[in-house]
Amino acid sequence: MPVLASFLRKVYVALAELTWTALLLIAVLHMALSFELFRLSGESGLAGDGVDFLYYYVVTATTVGYGDLSPATDAGRLAASFFVIPGAIAIFTATLGKLLAAVGTLWRRRMNGLSNFADRTGHIIVVGWHDGATRQLFAMLQAERSRSEPAMVLVAKALETNPLAGEIDFVHADRLADPEALERAGIAGARAIIVEGENDDETFAASLIAAALGESAHVVAYFQYDRTAEILRRQNPRIEAVTSLSSELMVRAARDPGASKVAHLLLSAATADTAFSVRVPELSGAIAYSAALSGLKRLHKVTLVGMAQGGAVDLNCHEDAEIRAGDILYYISDHRLEPHAVAWDALRGTSR
Repeated sequence: MPVLASFLRKVYVALAELTWTALLLIAVLHMALSFELFRLSGESGLAGDGVDFLYYYVVTATTVGYGDLSPATDAGRLAASFFVIPGAIAIFTATLGKLLAAVGTLWRRRMNGLSNFADRTGHIIVVGWHDGATRQLFAMLQAERSRSEPAMVLVAKALETNPLAGEIDFVHADRLADPEALERAGIAGARAIIVEGENDDETFAASLIAAALGESAHVVAYFQYDRTAEILRRQNPRIEAVTSLSSELMVRAARDPGASKVAHLLLSAATADTAFSVRVPELSGAIAYSAALSGLKRLHKVTLVGMAQGGAVDLNCHEDAEIRAGDILYYISDHRLEPHAVAWDALRGTSR
């Protein structure tokens, strides 16, 4: 028995180091030889029908051993004892071991940020990690994420493993402005990219790279200094450079009591009366702003507060202003309106 056990261990190790193709060939060869040995041994019950033999082989390899099929001759029992059973079990355990190893390797790669999500589309990428602040950012993004929206991807350099495993995917980068890491995060198909580096210089570089690679994505970058944000806006107007509004909110709250509460309501998706936006799809004609103002309230119970045309935002539009395809409408609502859910034809029908 010790000799047999040692032999089986050596067989298992040899098989475990083989490729999947080699392992499959060995399994097929062993099954064919086993079938031929049973046929030569006169085992008509096992070698007389291919289905019966396959059933016996799988039951034997998995050590289930129902006992409904078994060798009936002495030669058949010897063949099963010294060739069929040891070989089938060794092949099965080697296959199971390689499968578990492959799953473990895949899981470790995802945890360590080595996976590739280049084929993902319609997702949000967050570039940079700041522990508590970034955790809160993901929580707010998750609150608005629909069930059909792909998982978000974090690109960070200061982390070795995914800090929010099970909630987001993770790509490790040596630097935030690394094109290869951003491509693995699926930047080509991303819907939005949020960038916040350790300092404004890092954010500046990562934002420009992200905008160049993600041509269809909306890039939002957070800066500590207004001057740097303004330079980036001039460098690439498509990037939305954001700075802290804490000073502005304190001034508004001092002049207009309750202004900070209003800002919190408008910005937080966890509350009612949140500010959202919707891009106007292709239309057969323009829509008057006054018609959209009353129509959206009547048909969708939302309050239109302004729109953006050509990158310029106006939150106090003239009633005769025209809304056209490609414009962005800003509104206050308890929920987000998808473009296909808006009754554009009804709005246009009431326009002048």
